[in-house]
This record gives sequence, structure tokens and C-alpha cells, in this order.
Amino acid sequence: MTDSTPASAAPASLPTTPAPSASDDTPPTILDLPIGLDATGQRQEFDSLGTVMVPADHYWGAQTQRSLEHFNIGNDRMPKEVYHAYGYVKKAAAIVNTKAGRMPAWKGELIEKVADEVISGALDSEFPLYVWQTGSGTQSNMNVNEVVSNRCIQLVGGTLGAQEPIHPNDHVNMGQSSNDTFPTAMHIAAYTMTTNKTLPALGRLKAALESKSQQWADVVKIGRTHLEDATPLTVGQEWSGYAAAVGDAIEELEHATSLLLKVAMGGTAVGTGLNAPAGFGDEVAAVIAQLTGFPFETAPNKFAAQGTLDRMVRAHAGLKTTAVTLFKIANDMRWLGSGPRTGLMELTFPSNEPGSSIMPGKVNPTQAEAMLMVCIDVMSADVAVQMGGAEGNFELNAFRPVLIAHYLHSALILADMCDHFREFMIEGASLNEDKLKENIENSLMMVTALSPVIGYDNAAHIAEYAQANGLTLKKAALDKGVSEELFDKVVVPIDMTHPGSADIATPAKS
Repeated sequence: MTDSTPASAAPASLPTTPAPSASDDTPPTILDLPIGLDATGQRQEFDSLGTVMVPADHYWGAQTQRSLEHFNIGNDRMPKEVYHAYGYVKKAAAIVNTKAGRMPAWKGELIEKVADEVISGALDSEFPLYVWQTGSGTQSNMNVNEVVSNRCIQLVGGTLGAQEPIHPNDHVNMGQSSNDTFPTAMHIAAYTMTTNKTLPALGRLKAALESKSQQWADVVKIGRTHLEDATPLTVGQEWSGYAAAVGDAIEELEHATSLLLKVAMGGTAVGTGLNAPAGFGDEVAAVIAQLTGFPFETAPNKFAAQGTLDRMVRAHAGLKTTAVTLFKIANDMRWLGSGPRTGLMELTFPSNEPGSSIMPGKVNPTQAEAMLMVCIDVMSADVAVQMGGAEGNFELNAFRPVLIAHYLHSALILADMCDHFREFMIEGASLNEDKLKENIENSLMMVTALSPVIGYDNAAHIAEYAQANGLTLKKAALDKGVSEELFDKVVVPIDMTHPGSADIATPAKS
């Protein structure tokens, strides 16, 4: 628990045993110690407000513990991807600071070593903070600083909590502020997630849709507009539309995500770069680019990069519009597969699991339903992202945690859902060709092909006559004076899917 000891009293209450060979001039021996603390009970840590007791078997310090006590809200933890991204930030800063001689090489290399553990996820259990915390992300930044500091201290045989020889602020956070590092980590985490997971999953889904489109290129079906019968097209054409829509979504998402390559690094507190050396942001961003393999660079205007989250808002909008596309496709699938006896019954999907606890043999379009729910979640998350982005005040947007939490969740569930939708629904889909043929035979909108020949009004009367008397379109046309030869020449379903493929006579004059 936190006590009321003033900051000035904190050093006197700490163990005074120095780390062996911990002077800047004489590098200490770096111990080969696995991650973990063989300790029980509590350990005393301190920050500028005083001393705090923390769990002795964890690396975090006073500020992390304060956040855990003050923001124990719900079950929403800061995504681990943010901390992995922070590992890149801390490593890159240490590399730049060491190269410039601002800290001894051994200190920088030690921070780099521990930063690699952060990046790998090996220290994930040390990042317990909730999404609901300070809007700047300061507490998550200090969580990283404290964990890196204490792990470094462990590796040189020092006393945890002493903040020597690696201080969380003076060394791990050198040249940095939460105000520029947290949005930088946000961009790294979001860009990496979308590039490595979401976009590839969308690409695989697009390829599966294209494959089905090619497979069914010549299978004719009746189209629908306004939920009513329309003229024919091929199943391949219909599915090519799905594939193209996903392709458009991919293109837009790639563009929106590319906006995240500009990072706030170097702006420190308010965008001026106070306490950071000249060129620090450029140098750190360049190292981050080398470490991640992505072309990150420092934002040209740090006041925009820190006072707004506009690039994050636009990037999530790319996820939102992707969700809109996927919603339409999944919704079409569940309707086209509705049945098996009384629905549209055009498509048959894999029977992945029983669909009812009471109705034996029932199977439901569960992958489509799950996709719809995921899309709803992403679209609703975009409202929170928009509101958080709009609430930036002056030199800082203080709604960062909720934005990055929503972004990473949206990107992840879209990626996973695309793969599941593809694997368990799309790839195993098959056609009910008997139903498709039946629909062609019963469709009245095939009369559209006669319209240029006998005139719109005459064609309309044939359709109305057929509907009123329960006749096929052909029988109604013959009853109305259209010759069988003309009907068979003009009303050819496959030709109607490729305009210009059949000769069309001159329209009859009324």
C-alpha cells in the first residue's frame, strides 16, 4: 500500500548496499539470470511522492503500484502490444543516447538487453495496468521504465528499488516524455498489428473469394435488387464483387495505416523537444525503423502529433470501413444460404457444429453471424475513437489509452474473424444448382431481354400477366403473341449476363 512518507525522506529508508562495480567508469559484471524474482511479501519502492510497498516477486515500482490501486477499474488491461512497442522505443532511445555519449555504453547496452525482453513478451506479466488510467499514458510509460530499471539492477546484482545504477527516469526515460513516447508506441503497435495480422488475413479472404468466383464463373443465377427479383448474372460475377470490395477495403486500409508511420518521438512534453537533444526524434525514429523493419520517421510537426490523435482516428476509420464491407458480404452469405427447405437455399455451407439445443439436425450460419458481431463491435468502437480523438485539448490529447485499446482490439478481431470466416465458411461453400435453375425458370425479370425488341410496356404486360395467372414467362409471352423462335433467341440467361453477346433486334414500334 502507499504510505505518506514525503519524497525527501525516501532515500533514507532504502537499502544502501551499492551494486557491485556500478560506477560509470567501471562496468559491472552482467549476470546471466533468468527472468523472475525469488521473493515473497513486499518490497519498498519510492517515487517523488514518497514510498510505496509493491509485491516483492514483481519488477514494477512505485508509480505502477499507485496506478494499480487508483485505477482498478473493470477487467480491461492495457494491451501487451503497447508494451512490446515500448520496448522498441526504449531500446532505440538507449542506442541513440549511448552513441552520443550521454550515458555510458554499458548502461545503454544493459537497457537494450532488457528492452529486447520487453519486445519478446518475456516480461508481459510485469505490465498489469488498466486501460482506464491517466489519459497521457504516463503510468504505462513509467511501468515500462520501472520494470526495465529493476530488471537491469537485478542483472548487475544490485538492490531492487534503489533505482541505481539504472534509474527509471534518468536513464530508461532519457530524452523522453510520456507525451511523445506513448503516442509513438501507439503508432508502432497499431501499424504492426494491422500490417502483420489484419491486412494479410484480408488478403487471404480476398483470394478465397476470387477462387470461388473463378470456379462459378459460368453458373447463372437470378440477381436481386431491393430484395426483389432482378435480371440474371453469374455466381462468379456476384462473388467477383465480393472479392473486389475486399480489395478496395485492403487498399484503403493500407493507406490509412500508412499514416501511423509518422511518430511523435522527439517532441517531449508539449512538442518543443525540451530536454531532448537536437535531432533526437529523427535519430530514435530511424533506429525504430531499423529495429522493426517498418519505415517509421518523426512527425514533421510535433504539436499536431501530440495535441491530436488524428492519424490514429483516420487509421481506425480504415478498420471501420473494412468492417462495413465485411458486414455486407457476411450478411449476403447468411441470406443466400438460408434454408435448407424454406429459405433462398442458393448456397450450402459447412456444418461446423449443431445449431440448436432443441431442434435436431439444425445447422446455422454461425461464421457469418460471428462476422456480423465483430463488425458491429468495430463500428461501435469507431464512435469511441472519434470522440476520444475530438477531445484533445491544447498541447495534449489525454484520451490515448482508450483509443489504442479499441484500435488494437478492432484490428485483432477483424484479422481473426477473416481467417475463421474464410476457413470455416467460404472455402467450404457449395452451390445448390438445382435451386439456381429453378429460380431462372420461374423468374419474370428475364422479360427485360424482350424489352428492346417488343417495347417496355409490352414486356411489362407479359410479366404482369404471368404473375397474375401463375404462368411461366415463356408461356405468358407466347400467349401475348411473341413467337417461340424470338423468345428462345432473345431470352438466353447466360447471354443476359454478358451484354452484347447476343444479337438484339430493333425494338418494335407501338
